[in-house]
Amino acid sequence: MSMSPRVIRALLLAAAAAALAFAASQFREKHQEAALTVQNIHDQLDALDPVTRAAVVTRLTSDEVKKVRDHGQ
Repeated sequence: MSMSPRVIRALLLAAAAAALAFAASQFREKHQEAALTVQNIHDQLDALDPVTRAAVVTRLTSDEVKKVRDHGQ
C-alpha cells in the first residue's frame, strides 16, 4: 500500500521543520559561544594596563590591515 501524496508532503514538511529547528538551535548555540568569547577577550583587554592594551590593539589592527591588503591582491 502506497502513501498518498498528501501524506508524503506532510512528512516532508515535518522533516524540513525539524531540520530547520535543529539548525536554528545550532546557530543559537554557536552565537552564544561567540558572544562569550568576545566578552572574554574584552575582559582580558580591560585587565591590561593602558600601555600594554594600546600595544595589543595596535598589533591586532596591524595584522588585520595586512590580511585585508593581502586579500585584495
